[in-house]
Amino acid sequence: MPKTPRPRRAGRTSVLPIDPVAYAPTPARPLRAKLRRLAADTQVIPHSHPWAQVAMSATGVIRMQAGRSTYLVPPTRALWIPPGIEHVVTVVEDAEIRTLYVHPSARFLGADGETPFQRWPECRVLEVSPLLRELVAHLDNEPGGKAAGEREACLAALILDELRRAAPVKLGIELPADKRLRQLCEAVLDAPARWSTLEQWSREAGASPRTVARLFRSELGTSFVQWRQQVLLSHAVALAARKLPMATIAAELGYASASAFTAMVRRTLGAPPTQFFA
Repeated sequence: MPKTPRPRRAGRTSVLPIDPVAYAPTPARPLRAKLRRLAADTQVIPHSHPWAQVAMSATGVIRMQAGRSTYLVPPTRALWIPPGIEHVVTVVEDAEIRTLYVHPSARFLGADGETPFQRWPECRVLEVSPLLRELVAHLDNEPGGKAAGEREACLAALILDELRRAAPVKLGIELPADKRLRQLCEAVLDAPARWSTLEQWSREAGASPRTVARLFRSELGTSFVQWRQQVLLSHAVALAARKLPMATIAAELGYASASAFTAMVRRTLGAPPTQFFA
């Protein structure tokens, strides 16, 4: 359930979630849909609920923080969030957010009774196919507890089947518990191209580069450079979803040329950006 709004940086608007109970799934209606349009720099305050959620963006880009990880969700991706996990929605650019609520009784079609909860016990980024996008767009998104009709039941079954077929995408970015490092990481997430070196980011955080490097190792088990590369790749996916040219994506992320950005992607993923975005 919603918590008291936390203080946010200037320019960001915090809003309450739309009453989740009005869209609560039930055994008779195991899949519910919700639609919300929000402007950039809007944040839905931390909340959780006893059912699972699939967060999608029909247009625009949102950032979902769930548990100790954060995820950028463009229209080509969806985020599965299991029940009870606190999450925060931050709108990166004006977005039409479509949310699916999934009851624990939901089952996949013809999958020997397998449930989404058995397949995805943790948060998972999934690819959104054109069919899945259209099915979700046609699912009733009105609040209330009316009984599901035959059409809604068929759409819900097909949506669950399309989710089952969706390929997983490793795009989660882990966040630290340490408050100093958490503040630095959130600043990088907001503007990853503002600075490029650990020394520059450390000065902004008011800590020595050695301290920040040690915290990255102890809190996240990685280096600052490797962690920031994951942030850049997530932002690149969001920019690619807008069909921007590679040169524009590279410039937006602070690279001097498309070839320099391509080299980073190859080093990190072992594949060129075209294959990664595909």
